[in-house]
Amino acid sequence: MTTLASSGPATSTAPMGWLARAEHWLDSKGKGAWIVAMILGFVFFWPVGLALLAYMIWSGKMACKNKRMSRNLHVSRSTGNNAFDAYKADTLRRLEEEQENFEAFLQRLRDARDKAEFDQFMEERADAAAAPQAEAEPEKA
Repeated sequence: MTTLASSGPATSTAPMGWLARAEHWLDSKGKGAWIVAMILGFVFFWPVGLALLAYMIWSGKMACKNKRMSRNLHVSRSTGNNAFDAYKADTLRRLEEEQENFEAFLQRLRDARDKAEFDQFMEERADAAAAPQAEAEPEKA
């Protein structure tokens, strides 16, 4: 009893200590540990699973980290330096234009490949149709 009293003052937030430790432990294990804990909560006592799900959504632990979205948020911010912002806007416009041109080029390549494959198919089909007729004509003569 004396060791408990000497370890530190007793506070009213003592029950939160184990919750904070559990949260830290689950955070250190990653999102999968949170999902497993939630599923086990639903299996053993559904209100616990529901509470964990609500907490995970509320705290952002279930949020997807979309890199493209976060990158777009950073791109649109102004730095306060007008010259740099103009350079950045011009560079981004040029990169977007290059991306559109490259995607158009890839589409033209796909279209050309598809046309070549279709032309080859039609030639093979015509050759296959002509072959039985060529074999049938010498037999008549």
